[in-house]
Amino acid sequence: MLILSGQGNPGAKYAKNRHNAGFMVIDRIHDAYRFGPWRAKFDSEISEGTIDGKKVLLMKPQTFYNETGRAASKALTFYKLQPEDVTVFHDEIDLAPGRLRVKRGGGHSGNNGARSMMAHIGENFRRIRIGVGHPGDKAMVMPHVLSDFHKADLEWFNPMTDAICKALPFLLAGDDERFQTEVMRLAPAPKHDPKQTARRGEA
Repeated sequence: MLILSGQGNPGAKYAKNRHNAGFMVIDRIHDAYRFGPWRAKFDSEISEGTIDGKKVLLMKPQTFYNETGRAASKALTFYKLQPEDVTVFHDEIDLAPGRLRVKRGGGHSGNNGARSMMAHIGENFRRIRIGVGHPGDKAMVMPHVLSDFHKADLEWFNPMTDAICKALPFLLAGDDERFQTEVMRLAPAPKHDPKQTARRGEA
């Protein structure tokens, strides 16, 4: 079994936040591959299904963003899996909007969800970093990620989630580079103007 987990915060208040990009991707995968009903387990909403012949567990931890590692640890223990069997989808302010990068191991880069995962299961899980851009001011980072995607953002985010679903078999087969390349081919990132991002803030 492989685990695909999103980073996000539970509840309708946060559902469309940039910080919930990971949850939104997991929901799209759930629908695209017709997974079973969501149910509560491992401090998460979970759903089981099959993708390209591989058994997959989808997870949306309900522990809030900064404690997602606790939920993942419970699932790994129950299924006797290793960190290498876990893929986490999360927002990334250090990537321009619409960019996507796959990362294995390494540091958490200040991402508290990744920090929690590393504390509970170690560093050897796979991260799918979804760029949401930086607001241009460190003090605005939390308001930025805890605000909803703008309508203009959905013009790249929705195609990206579709591309992730189509390219997912490459990821599950361990071909991270092909997955990343295919997503970016199917859903090219918009041209990015750092000055526009800084001006826009959360307007």
